[in-house]
Amino acid sequence: MASTRDWFESVAEARRRARRRLPRPVFMALEAGAEAGVTRADNVAAFGQLRFAPPRLADLPAARDLRTSVLGVDIGLPVIASPVGAQAVHPLGEVAVALGTRAAGTAMGLSEFASRPAAEIAAVNPSLFFQVHWSADRDTLLERAEIARTAGARALIVTLDWSFPAGRDWGSPAIPERLDLAALLRLAPAGLARPRYLIDWLRHGGLPDLTVPNMARPGEPAPGFFAAYRSWTTVPPPTWADIAWLRERWAGEFLVKGVMRPDDARRALDAGATAVSVSNHGGNNLDGTPASIRALPAVAEAVAGRAEVLLDGGIRRGGDVVKALALGARAVMIGRPCLWGLAAGGPAGVRNVFDVLRSGIDSTLLALGCQSIHHLDPADVIVPEDFTQGLK
Repeated sequence: MASTRDWFESVAEARRRARRRLPRPVFMALEAGAEAGVTRADNVAAFGQLRFAPPRLADLPAARDLRTSVLGVDIGLPVIASPVGAQAVHPLGEVAVALGTRAAGTAMGLSEFASRPAAEIAAVNPSLFFQVHWSADRDTLLERAEIARTAGARALIVTLDWSFPAGRDWGSPAIPERLDLAALLRLAPAGLARPRYLIDWLRHGGLPDLTVPNMARPGEPAPGFFAAYRSWTTVPPPTWADIAWLRERWAGEFLVKGVMRPDDARRALDAGATAVSVSNHGGNNLDGTPASIRALPAVAEAVAGRAEVLLDGGIRRGGDVVKALALGARAVMIGRPCLWGLAAGGPAGVRNVFDVLRSGIDSTLLALGCQSIHHLDPADVIVPEDFTQGLK
């Protein structure tokens, strides 16, 4: 079935529609990776270097089994929404992602830098995982996590794959500190070139306010995005002792995101992690590091079934998901594709992206002669000799 006005048949079409709808500065803020974008590009290109083994002939049921569980939550397909801050591509922001993921039968991550509070999102999609960076002192981080848990968050994600990269060579715009008159005048040409974007925001009450309610202290107003970010830059990076401290105080599933080395995977397990995510922050951190899928086999081997392994970065089609599962991931997380769907069609666009991936996973399993995602193994994928680029 070809794409229609209200439905698209590929993640690539979601991206094209997002580009047509969003003002250029907003779209480029989604697109650009750190510095030259080497890692961002490799996240996608590496999947193309993997090949599927020749299909087997099998007596398959009419429907393949795509169901799994992640962080204690049952989901209908092995794909969840990655936590992304300040989702200003659509007026509903994270609420739209919650609506779309709930309709798709899956879970979502919510960033502490999100534009909507955890309680509001959990009320829409209870399959919610709350993300913190090491952005404050221990007690403040624990306070944020506890507020999210009280609101309904089912698991905590501690993100380690971000170290304040500032350089972007290829068009990522400067985001204004606040949308005051001077900023609006400067951004007016780009906004007027995409009037539907502005009209949608005005219909929902106004332009983005760039505040982060999940980082507010009880009884205090929400800080601005950049005030919170600047405060974070003054906080020393965490140690494994810090991660273990937070884990001891979080009575639930605990995912460490940003693990690209087997030794770090083992340290995360020693600190009490129940899951790790192989991730380089979508190519938005240290440019020139390998694609996350290249690091997956060694991390999965190091974990050896003692915790769940997720993968984040470069997923563009259902076949990519199957390759990641075959190489050891329990599920994958998607960031940019989810935001492209959000920009293209709001909650329905988010669900559309997950339905595209669901269909691609199913058709790949059918072609491989595999009845369930749980039957996939490394033999289903042909890995080039130099694919892991020395990662051990």
